[in-house]
Amino acid sequence: MSEEGSFGLSLAEKFFGLILFIVGVIALYYTITSAQALLAFTGFFGFLSIILIVLGFVLMTAKTE
Repeated sequence: MSEEGSFGLSLAEKFFGLILFIVGVIALYYTITSAQALLAFTGFFGFLSIILIVLGFVLMTAKTE
């Protein structure tokens, strides 16, 4: 793969990681603020939000070769 293609792929990966991170933070915020309405599902949606945050962080920090 050429260097230009590698740079574009790396940039897209980091951008997608940033999007996932932001969506995860927003989802976690809304999960915590509406815990009364979610009742038993608060832990489930909190867990899913944390997974999105971790996945976004991993994609942002991953080194593309």
